[in-house]
Amino acid sequence: MEDLKTNNAVIWSDRWRLGALSKTELMNIGFISVIIGMLFLMFHLLGNTVDNVSSRSAFVWMINRWGDKLSFGADYSHGYLIPFVSLGIVWYKREEYFAATKSVCIVGLYVIVAALFMHWVGAKMQQTRLSLMSLILLIWGIPFYFFGWQVAKLLIFPCSYLIFCVPLNFLDSLSFPLQQAATGISHAILNGLGLDCERVGTQLISPYFQLNVEAPCSGLRSLLAMTALTAVYAYFTQATLLKKWLLFILSIPIAVAGNIGRIISIAVVSIVSGQRLGAGLYHDWSGYVLFTVAISLMVAVSKMLNVNYRELFKRWKKAYLNPS
Repeated sequence: MEDLKTNNAVIWSDRWRLGALSKTELMNIGFISVIIGMLFLMFHLLGNTVDNVSSRSAFVWMINRWGDKLSFGADYSHGYLIPFVSLGIVWYKREEYFAATKSVCIVGLYVIVAALFMHWVGAKMQQTRLSLMSLILLIWGIPFYFFGWQVAKLLIFPCSYLIFCVPLNFLDSLSFPLQQAATGISHAILNGLGLDCERVGTQLISPYFQLNVEAPCSGLRSLLAMTALTAVYAYFTQATLLKKWLLFILSIPIAVAGNIGRIISIAVVSIVSGQRLGAGLYHDWSGYVLFTVAISLMVAVSKMLNVNYRELFKRWKKAYLNPS
């Protein structure tokens, strides 16, 4: 019972009861609330300036794209989770935020002005994505101005992570190259395993199966999901900025490898159990195979990056020169 009370005290302190707050703290909370409200109204009422739209809200536009199964937007169905992940990171690092040195920084004001100008340009060009990017910059720039660089530095990752919410239509052009790559590599591996098949465009054909790697199976959706997952994993598991970026960049070939593993597994199941099961029920549930392969590769690469190869080489050399 004492441990439970102690844990509750860590999560919540009487210091933050409304009646215990000073006048200055209440004014700061009210001021922050006004800023958040103004940001919401600006991007809800003036965030989407595209002609003949059902809503002027940038938030409504973004959420509609996440659920749009007729376009590339469905590749961003993970967008609902991104804000909660960012908030979770801020909560996890809360002690560092409280401990950081705080002071007003004029550079943050320049960031706010640049973000507002970006939103104006996005509204004039009818580019809602640009307006959403400006919102992310504002979310980072406002604390930068009021609390200084030490706090802003801690907020770089959780704020930048919100970019995974924004549907970027130019990424849709990657679908066909990903189809070609997945089909070609899967064809080479299947033939290398002795499972003869022919490649016709994005189709894999054999006497036992006929698979068509269509746009939804290109791996673009898994690529976007894996980059988002790997970004968080790298942030918490890698010690240096270089290793964080390296693991994040490697998430692209990792996601492609996972999709190739999925295609090969569909072919194998089709050979063993028939086309109906392989291209039917198993195909619909084979996404779990993709993410199992991709996540396993992500963890393995992370472990490899964290190995101290110099120390490992010294131990091997010592064991080789001084065998017991």
